[in-house]
Amino acid sequence: MRYTGILFLITCAPLVWSQPVQLDAAVSDPSSLIGLTLDGLVSRFGLPQSVHAVRGIETWQDDVVFVYEDQGFYVYRNRVWQIEIKTAYGIRIGDPFGRVSQLLDGALYFDTYLLYTLPSRDWPITLRVNFDQSQAVSTIFIYRSDF
Repeated sequence: MRYTGILFLITCAPLVWSQPVQLDAAVSDPSSLIGLTLDGLVSRFGLPQSVHAVRGIETWQDDVVFVYEDQGFYVYRNRVWQIEIKTAYGIRIGDPFGRVSQLLDGALYFDTYLLYTLPSRDWPITLRVNFDQSQAVSTIFIYRSDF
């Protein structure tokens, strides 16, 4: 299991404890947050509301997730590789499938989610929109698709 994120949080907490949490609710392109280092993440957003581990099928797929009010940052080896977010690119949790499909022309559709390739930065970036049984958006992820 990776302890890098938790160790960083413990050792740096006194330095940032007094700083208010500043969430970027209006980030115009949330994919720009992919690749942030732990230092950059905490400097930009402050301490998270919570931190937890997400186990993958393989041990190298384990992540530490820094959870803030409107987003969760999945960290691997000191960098954000995936973001779970409540709204992005005009899509919000609860939106119907039809609205999302109109916004994301060219998306790949699967049974319970769709994938849409975003403009690349230093690596390929993908938007994943998951749908619940009523075909409403249940989760939104932005991630490095080469990971």
